Amino acid sequence: MLKKKIKTLLIGTNNKGKLKEIRDLLPKSIKNYSTAKFKLKSPVENGNSFKENSLLKARYFSKKTNLICLADDSGLEIDCLNKKPGIFSARWGGPKGDFNKAIKKVFRELFKKDKNWKKKKIKARFVCALSICYLDKIIVSVSGEIEGTISTYPKGRNGFGYDPIFIPKNKKKTFGEMKPSNKYKIDHRSIAFKKIKKFL
Repeated sequence: MLKKKIKTLLIGTNNKGKLKEIRDLLPKSIKNYSTAKFKLKSPVENGNSFKENSLLKARYFSKKTNLICLADDSGLEIDCLNKKPGIFSARWGGPKGDFNKAIKKVFRELFKKDKNWKKKKIKARFVCALSICYLDKIIVSVSGEIEGTISTYPKGRNGFGYDPIFIPKNKKKTFGEMKPSNKYKIDHRSIAFKKIKKFL
């Protein structure tokens, strides 16, 4: 447990959408750096869960820079696809992380599973694991989830990743259609962030 709040933080991601969202959620008083500043490539994510992968990234980037590192691992779980893409959410976009490609794959897999899927409510959730590490020491590791359904086609240009096809529970719009400020109030990352507030 930290005695004092974190003042300087490395954000352990090479995903620009994720970097922007984490920066928007961090208190303005924290000086933060991106992995791009240090020209760091991401480690191989070979954990079996979002938590394992977020810890792996936080430790790796912290050791490379000697800075306290906050890393996120997040993704989309679709119940009828046995919770896929899950921890492989980014990998469904291929080597370049093309989420248009990933979204098409989601639709292909749903169609394979059930030709009438568009007439049904396809339950899904976004999961985010956040870990803060300093070298090998785990300061905190938490997760946040938001339930919802899959849209029958991509809607909206905001957000990133699978945002255009995810409709949060009790909402009509996809994350891709929402203003970032509205998305940040309810999404999986902000739920996880609330749990680490006391460290920041």
